Amino acid sequence: MTRFRAGALLPAVAVLSVLAGAAGCSTSSGSRSAASSQTAASNVAGMNNPNLDLGSSLGSRPAPDFRLTNQFGQPMSLSQFRGKVVMLSFEDSQCTTICPLTTQSMLEAKQLLGAAGDKVQLLGVDANPDATSVADVLAYSRAHGMVNQWDFLTGSLPQLKSAWGAYNIAVEVEQGQIDHTPALFVIDQQGRERKLYLTQMAYSSVGQSAQVLADEIASLLPGHPQVASQQSLASVTVPGPADHLTLPSAESGGGTVALGPGKPRLVMFFATWLAEVYDLKSELIGVNAYVAAARREGLPQLTAVDETVVEPSAQTVRSYLQNLGTRLTYPVALDTAGRVADGYQVQDQPWFALVSASGKIIWSHDGWLPSSALESAAKRAVSSTG
Repeated sequence: MTRFRAGALLPAVAVLSVLAGAAGCSTSSGSRSAASSQTAASNVAGMNNPNLDLGSSLGSRPAPDFRLTNQFGQPMSLSQFRGKVVMLSFEDSQCTTICPLTTQSMLEAKQLLGAAGDKVQLLGVDANPDATSVADVLAYSRAHGMVNQWDFLTGSLPQLKSAWGAYNIAVEVEQGQIDHTPALFVIDQQGRERKLYLTQMAYSSVGQSAQVLADEIASLLPGHPQVASQQSLASVTVPGPADHLTLPSAESGGGTVALGPGKPRLVMFFATWLAEVYDLKSELIGVNAYVAAARREGLPQLTAVDETVVEPSAQTVRSYLQNLGTRLTYPVALDTAGRVADGYQVQDQPWFALVSASGKIIWSHDGWLPSSALESAAKRAVSSTG
């Protein structure tokens, strides 16, 4: 299994500088509607949001064509979608970090356009050189509820490398981990590159990113359709471990789950789409053993948080938990806006954070751990804080 590493943002910035420098700062021609004026005002706030990329103009240069295969095994080329606005992203088919944020923002952007979304094509190109089969891109599409929402393209490694090179996508493999540029291109109906966006590692900005994309696409579509959302693009205030929170419960009957200071606790962040690359059922059930040990030995109790902001819906996790066949002995909360994950500095799924009674993160871990390792980590962290 591979993961996208946070270090990929560094080469992404370098690529952005090259592309933006080559394209200059030109903007598309044409009249501006009242809606686009409102967008411009919103963008002023977004310019100071470090978790949001407002896009870089690419000067309407021709988008390089390619011929690859989608998740159904059907051959496809970029040029066949002339007449539609294309959102083209490069995504790791086994990614557990930034790619799901890109995927969700693409889907939401199209949805924000309403009926005009029919004139928009979502395309992904696999950026994982170790998982290039049709089954790989189909599995990712299924896990994220995208099977019939987009075309996720793959091909032979030479074909993929050709596509990556044509779009200046850096792809590296280091110690089994995938490092790639998290790029998304908006291509107009004439097959010209209009904007480049780089997804930021921030769950709380998914909706903002979707709105930025939808606004750009609306400016390219006939009649400039109105975008359904006009939320602020300013930096989002996120709650941290020192804040008292009441979150919706994943229990089918509703209810709430509390987080916050007052006692040490272990918080586990996850998403149901991890089932694509892990035996998620076994991992979630296995955490019950830590809960039992924590009760016996006075260790911090565990609360799980589902990253609902990048799930197909809240019902996705509720249905998944109902079908586990075994009851989880710990509460599961829903992070519907991604703000909790950002406040707890989550960089991957799954992610563990041990929080002191005062609300300070004293230990964090990326990836699953057996109960014994969780117990040892909790004991060490608690003893180090006195």
